[in-house]
Amino acid sequence: MLQGCKLLVRDESTMSHKRATEALNRTHQDLRDSTDIMGGMVVLLAGDFRQTLPVIQRGTPADAIQVCIESSSLWSLKLKIQFENEYETRDIFITTWIRGLYAGMLLKIDDGCLDVDHKGYISLSRESFNSVENHVDLIAHVFQELQRNLSSDQWLYARAILAPKSEVVNRINTAILKGVQGDIKEYLSMNTIMDTDLSTSYPVEFLNSLELSGVPSDKL
Repeated sequence: MLQGCKLLVRDESTMSHKRATEALNRTHQDLRDSTDIMGGMVVLLAGDFRQTLPVIQRGTPADAIQVCIESSSLWSLKLKIQFENEYETRDIFITTWIRGLYAGMLLKIDDGCLDVDHKGYISLSRESFNSVENHVDLIAHVFQELQRNLSSDQWLYARAILAPKSEVVNRINTAILKGVQGDIKEYLSMNTIMDTDLSTSYPVEFLNSLELSGVPSDKL
């Protein structure tokens, strides 16, 4: 399939390590028996440098920039340019950046349009944010009159509470569900250990207590 493919779209490419893109390049060259960039396939890189760059554990901002795709040797390639309705292909490797929708304030901060003090700090007005003391006040502010609006899809998907850890998400979800009237269903994970020899090393209680990124909790 990859040998006959004419276009490959790679989303969130700005978040991936530059070596991943370089490995992709070598893989396509091998699969298509070609020394051209990406084996001659057109590759569309989608992403936004204003979002999260590659994450380097215990790394500095300089470390993240160093492994960013923009620091790759592939980045110096020329792009496809339009001249008066005629296209001149400078290289088969085409890049584009799809910018997401941002709040006006974040854009102004990123563009350096806001004044800073002598320490480089930006002062935000009270209209820019609302501060709460605990997650109960946060829920009450974000999901006002939850029971009355619970049946409105538009009302629900226009609201979200973000948290850095899954355990915080679960705590907030539990608090929200307590304020919802009606029947609640619980869904449990499959807690069977395939290799019984490992049952002493990995007891079910331990596995159920894990809160891993990208993996659902034991109880939903």
